[in-house]
Amino acid sequence: MVQIRATADSEAGIMPETEMLEAMGNFNEDLVKAGVLLAGEGLHPSSRGKRVAYDGPNRIVIDGPFAEARELIAGFWMWEVKDMDEAVAWAKRCPNPMPGPSEIEIRPVFEAADFGEAMTPELHAQEDRLRDQIAER
Repeated sequence: MVQIRATADSEAGIMPETEMLEAMGNFNEDLVKAGVLLAGEGLHPSSRGKRVAYDGPNRIVIDGPFAEARELIAGFWMWEVKDMDEAVAWAKRCPNPMPGPSEIEIRPVFEAADFGEAMTPELHAQEDRLRDQIAER
């Protein structure tokens, strides 16, 4: 998962200029042509979001905005790459996703095998069934 970190501008709801949208569209086309892009979207500012905090059986809903813009996510991609080096190479090709300084964070997604014996055959079957249902949509 490739996360585009929020900035003060993105949290203020400042929309990208046409040139930025064009550059990002071209980059996304390159990702698609290479078979790397699985999904990707931009996110509204945290002022339009909510968090649900869990403590045992209790649930508390917290309204945005949330503090510390640089710790928030302004958008994301799901890439399928062979390793972290390939992901970094793609990230280096990405146009600057924000006007001014910005960051992209890359984090591997867990796969069923990462859970070892805790992932029982029944849980594998359930996961496969759910993936099939999603693919049918």
